[in-house]
Amino acid sequence: MNHVFKNFYRSFYNRTAGFIPSKPINQTMYPGDFFQIRNGEVIILGNIFQNGIIAKEECVLQNGITLNGASWNFSEGVTKPYSGRDTGTNPIEGEFNFSKQILAFDTAGSFVFNAQHPEAVKIVNWNDIAAELIIKLTQTLYSFREVYVVTESAVASSWTLAVAGSDEAELEIAAESESPGFVNLFGDATSKTIQAKDIEYFHRETKKKPTFFKAKKLSVQQDKLEIFVNELITQDSKKTDWAKDFYEYAFDYDTEHFSSSISINAQTCVLDMLQANELNPNTALSYFKWTDTNLDDIEKLFLTFGN
Repeated sequence: MNHVFKNFYRSFYNRTAGFIPSKPINQTMYPGDFFQIRNGEVIILGNIFQNGIIAKEECVLQNGITLNGASWNFSEGVTKPYSGRDTGTNPIEGEFNFSKQILAFDTAGSFVFNAQHPEAVKIVNWNDIAAELIIKLTQTLYSFREVYVVTESAVASSWTLAVAGSDEAELEIAAESESPGFVNLFGDATSKTIQAKDIEYFHRETKKKPTFFKAKKLSVQQDKLEIFVNELITQDSKKTDWAKDFYEYAFDYDTEHFSSSISINAQTCVLDMLQANELNPNTALSYFKWTDTNLDDIEKLFLTFGN
């Protein structure tokens, strides 16, 4: 049921100004962690500080950055068919008041998320270390052609997430309350789940674990991509004439050629087609750059072998 989380991840990125939940969602992601995405999961390979790639004194970390709390409370495809107050009895304390809510989910993948007091820890002088990282990660220490580096990690004093597994999913929540007015119970520390139906995932985290992040990804410089794509198009336009002269078999030759849309998949090809020693510590910066993670990277989190 991996796909049921996709709506949540996409919405999370859009609502929180670019933060992404780790995957698996309870995995910690510290500033400086470098990772790859393999078979729909984040595989952490090390940390640029712990591994001695960047010295501590070279980096400036800003701690406890207050984030917009309203942006960290949202839902999609969730309604409240019932919300009200009732009374119960306790053999020791007697009668007591409590609030109750029922959350109904429209479809598999519908979700509700609530976070309290979100904060971030951020590398604020990224531009000062970006070039050094490219050279060390691609040439002198490692030979990465695809890698991400966490630049910012977010925590919350507590957060709660519920994701539906079907269009009949429901969640019934109750909490003791002295307030006579309406109370939103989801995410409330005192609330309890009375009944859950077809809920694929429910979790309440009460520790400040850095499970949300922003990252930079290694990318090929645009001018190198354009040169490579143009060369491929020119090469393809000549291939039919060459094939007619080379092969003795009577193939049906296609006179249409592919277009520049191949640039979507050209990034890794650029590096694979380089001549020996063409990419080295002196030329690495002309081939690589850092770009922000985006929705395309979230798509990779839901691409698994066999899909």
